[in-house]
Amino acid sequence: MQRGLAQQTFAMVILTTIILWLAGCATPSLQVESISKSENPQELINELEGDIAMARKNQINVLAPTWFNNAESSLESARTYLDGGDELSKILESVALGRAQLQKATDIARVTRLTIPDAIKARDMARSAGATSLGQDYSSAEYRFLELTRAIERENLGVAQKNQAQVAETYRQLELRAIKVQTIGEVRRLIKDAEAKRLQKIAPASYDEARQKLAEADAFITENPYAKEKMHQLANEALFMARRLHVVAERSLQVKEMEPEPITLWAESLLYATSKKLGAPDMRDQGFDQQLENVLASVAAQQSDHAFMVEKVKSQQNDIAYLQKQVAALEGKTRQEQEAKEQLIAEKRFNQLFSEVKGYFQPEEAEVYRKENQLIVRLKAMQFPVGQSIILPENYTLLSKVQQAIRTFGEPDVIIGGHTDSTGSEQLNEHLSQKRAEAVREYMVANEILPFEKIIAVGYGSQRPIASNATQAGRAQNRRIDVTITPEPSAIR
Repeated sequence: MQRGLAQQTFAMVILTTIILWLAGCATPSLQVESISKSENPQELINELEGDIAMARKNQINVLAPTWFNNAESSLESARTYLDGGDELSKILESVALGRAQLQKATDIARVTRLTIPDAIKARDMARSAGATSLGQDYSSAEYRFLELTRAIERENLGVAQKNQAQVAETYRQLELRAIKVQTIGEVRRLIKDAEAKRLQKIAPASYDEARQKLAEADAFITENPYAKEKMHQLANEALFMARRLHVVAERSLQVKEMEPEPITLWAESLLYATSKKLGAPDMRDQGFDQQLENVLASVAAQQSDHAFMVEKVKSQQNDIAYLQKQVAALEGKTRQEQEAKEQLIAEKRFNQLFSEVKGYFQPEEAEVYRKENQLIVRLKAMQFPVGQSIILPENYTLLSKVQQAIRTFGEPDVIIGGHTDSTGSEQLNEHLSQKRAEAVREYMVANEILPFEKIIAVGYGSQRPIASNATQAGRAQNRRIDVTITPEPSAIR
């Protein structure tokens, strides 16, 4: 009994500390720091846009929704003033206000994470399980979650903590439903479909493995409803094996009708096509083990060469920057004259690179346009399976061109924006667009295009349409990936 009272007392002390800390941060007016008029307004807007995108990725938009929305509004005002040619002071004031509002949202988000950690974790797990597809039930849970975070914005931490457990439990139930409906339900459907096609006769080992994985996942979920991480792992393993069953059975049927030599030649053709694409020697007169080693060694060599080229580009950029400084010193130019000259050089260089990148893409593949000192590549041909974030092989060529576009600017900052049409709930659309943007980022990081921290992936759902959602053609345009490239100043000088 005494131990329980001690724990309650400790919790109250922590809560009081948080409230006092929040009160200290919450001043009647924002602390808005003025910005020097010598700053470049477009660069300031780009920087704020990147900060807001990163904040959205870190869920600041739901942990401190009011202040986050205020920051987005200030960013939009700054953009409008810049596009309209308004006074510089109005642009700088909007950017400064947006920075302060975003900082306020970030501060409140820290408090939110301390105040309702159980609800936040339960929400994350439910979303990871696919609960955003559960329609109105998920929307209701989101509404209740936002009530908690808005209460924290109003400094009603006690109300938020009091209602946290109920919201967290709602998300847990949604997570269990999602796993059973989305993942386990899909596994059952795939296995039932396999049985209807009698695939268990064609690929018995793969069939048994898929059923075993399903049984393991099903039993574990029933016996351990709170072991979330393991539950997700087993469910995804079962789904993988069920899909694999169909692939193995399909290939087995094809092979069944073939003689031994065509089977061997088919396997050889796979290795040869890969080695030819890599520029590796033709080793079809060697054993399959040697042919495979030939492919793997070629991949390793190209990876090493790519790493060397990346370092070489960095070195060249540093050398160019150094030589520019030396030339400026030798010419005796004033700082203002040199900056003006560099600006003209940068503008000319950017236009050259813009034209070069535009030539990488066919009109049906992507739309490439310039927005001040940013380059936007709108991937019109980027396609995902319905409701999924898997990058299909037919997209590799397009993504390779995007990677070339990024490399053209050295090591720029990149924002990958995922967008959907308005079909389905906003929560589902936002979650799906985030997953798709993250899939593109992971693809690029895996290919060592940029370090992880240089790429931001953010899902906007259906919030930024470029066409009407009332038509099929318009909805197709709205389902897209936008890649925003912001070069480092040194890369275009």
